Amino acid sequence: MYVSHLSLHDFRSYPSVEVPLEAGVTAFVGRNGQGKTNLVEAIDYLSRLQSHRVATDAPLVRAGAEQAVVRAAVVRDGRTATLEVEINAGRANKARINKSPLPRTRDLVGLVRTVVFSPEDLTLVKGDPSDRRRFLDDLMILRAPRLAGVRSDYDRVLKQRNSLLKTAGLARGSAREGALATLAVWDDHLAAIGAEILAQRLALVEALRPYVGKSYETVARGASRDDAEITYKSSVVEPVETTPSVESLRQAILAELARRQKDELDRGISLVGPHRDDLLLFLGHGAGAERLPVKGYASHGESWSFALALRLAAYDLLRADGDDPILILDDVFAELDSQRRVQLAELVADAEQVLVTAAVPEDVPAALAGARYHVKAGEVTRDE
Repeated sequence: MYVSHLSLHDFRSYPSVEVPLEAGVTAFVGRNGQGKTNLVEAIDYLSRLQSHRVATDAPLVRAGAEQAVVRAAVVRDGRTATLEVEINAGRANKARINKSPLPRTRDLVGLVRTVVFSPEDLTLVKGDPSDRRRFLDDLMILRAPRLAGVRSDYDRVLKQRNSLLKTAGLARGSAREGALATLAVWDDHLAAIGAEILAQRLALVEALRPYVGKSYETVARGASRDDAEITYKSSVVEPVETTPSVESLRQAILAELARRQKDELDRGISLVGPHRDDLLLFLGHGAGAERLPVKGYASHGESWSFALALRLAAYDLLRADGDDPILILDDVFAELDSQRRVQLAELVADAEQVLVTAAVPEDVPAALAGARYHVKAGEVTRDE
């Protein structure tokens, strides 16, 4: 799978741009602020309907425009399809395949699969639990796109339940009794949907674990695959060797909701569920060595190696599912020392399609030779 043509209209800094692409490596080179990252961001947006740079869609629409359009010709098994998303400021987005409207925009998710390496990846190690939950959920949805709807439903239930907790916490007498009865209904919804997300995350971590160890061994100097470890920390269940059933997880969430109800009413917020969980990252140095949390204990170099290992593991897992995802290396080489640059480049050079952004040509490793575009003030010109 690869993108053979990209069209943007009023996306970020581009009033309009057409970029022919091909399989293999393509590098976009230009100084910061010239628009190179906007090109790869658009392709990643088609994959996940989310930006890897901002939390909302509003910044994606060019200032003064009402909507942005991202359109890409995607080649898969020799056949080409045109995917398109219309990003509307303040209104619902729309999606099309070969000019035919999709009933739901989220039906576009996963038709193109991307893995993005960027300077922001360090937040996977040093950032909040929400960054690691997002990493898991994005990967989970790329593997099973229907889960985009499940996650959306969970966010909706969580919002409604939090609102009810605030109301019930302040209510008295019969009003409180009514609010608590309604809360029980939302508890059931939260437990049912939360159990499915939790089961999927637990299974994903198990599938990802061997790839993380292998990737860390590859990118870290003198490391072995036993050094890096990931563990899912649930607000509901203790770590177990086999993934519990969805029904047992639902029951566990309901039991924990009942136990924490007073705390939730006092604080007006949901304290139980997958939105409170974390992906724990550990490092040891050799088999049998004490494992320490990466956050707070790892050096800067070790942290970068672990972040790269997570992205490489995601790529390898998606590849094992049957399709090479499109690899996007967004200004990442400027953040790495020379050895890690070479290692990363050699690891990804054989991918079906690799898109690289860099401020200067020297930042693109020799192993990633291929097509090159110069980006300046919104003009995208192919080097001959």
